[in-house]
Amino acid sequence: MTRVFSLLAGWLLDLLMGDPAWLPHPVVGFGKLISAGEKRWNKGDKRRLKGALMAIGLVLGAFVVTASLLWSVRLLSLLLPAWGRVALNVAVEAILIFFCLAGTTLIREVREVFRAVDRSLEEGRTQVARIVGRDTSELSAQEVRTAALETLAENLNDGVIAPLFWLALLGVPGMVAYKMINTLDSMIGYRNERYLEFGRFAARLDDVAGWIPARLTAFLMLLVSGKLRLLPFVRKYGRAHLSPNSGYPESALAGILDCRFGGPHNYFGEEVYKPYIGEVDRPLTTSDMLRSVRINRLVEVVMVAVVLVTILVSNLVTK
Repeated sequence: MTRVFSLLAGWLLDLLMGDPAWLPHPVVGFGKLISAGEKRWNKGDKRRLKGALMAIGLVLGAFVVTASLLWSVRLLSLLLPAWGRVALNVAVEAILIFFCLAGTTLIREVREVFRAVDRSLEEGRTQVARIVGRDTSELSAQEVRTAALETLAENLNDGVIAPLFWLALLGVPGMVAYKMINTLDSMIGYRNERYLEFGRFAARLDDVAGWIPARLTAFLMLLVSGKLRLLPFVRKYGRAHLSPNSGYPESALAGILDCRFGGPHNYFGEEVYKPYIGEVDRPLTTSDMLRSVRINRLVEVVMVAVVLVTILVSNLVTK
């Protein structure tokens, strides 16, 4: 039952706090490790091999360090009375789960994007630059809103559903390892001159780790919105996306909102054309954002419930 309480506590912490700026976050540490490795090894010959070895080492390291930490905490808890053992183990696991979830923070950021662009286009461009990797300096108001909702849909998978999926499959160490995989992809998984070779393995690893969760995310989005009839739409446009995963939650949201995502984007000075998702090119509004946020929250609740049931059933089977 410890993991049940840990998941509930970690999820509630994310709902209540998000990622406070004052709180040191492990992902920042992940980013520093990745940046240091990239600067040291992304040069000379055999960049693809060096990038793969770095990615494997960091992911395995994240798993082993987390597993070792939890094992050490369990040993330490043996010195405590029964209630203390439970409290300590739940507290440590809950904090790790909290750090691996990123639902609330992005929802707040997306809300701020819509508020900012309603005040002025320049404010909207500045605000959306906080959550997307593309160049935002020349985006229109419609493109700012579109970028925010695309990111919201993609992050529902990357920041919530995929971490919970790996929690159910491999426990907290698996969840932390997935977070390292996703951070690697977000930093070096780009198809440009600098990262094409060095980041290729990291990008493919993220594709594999997110393959099932991305499709599960899209299905849950359609389920909670009562639009399972859009499954053919999601299959059609999900496959058309440059990413084997991102297109599925994005196409689910585009279908639900009856709008269009995709098109040309500028990354690091290079134009990348992303196939359009959907057919209705209409203005996006604050009501679309509020609806999208509501869908995100409902999907979170359903996924947490699914993982809790999975943990309980697993405990019964092992007993």
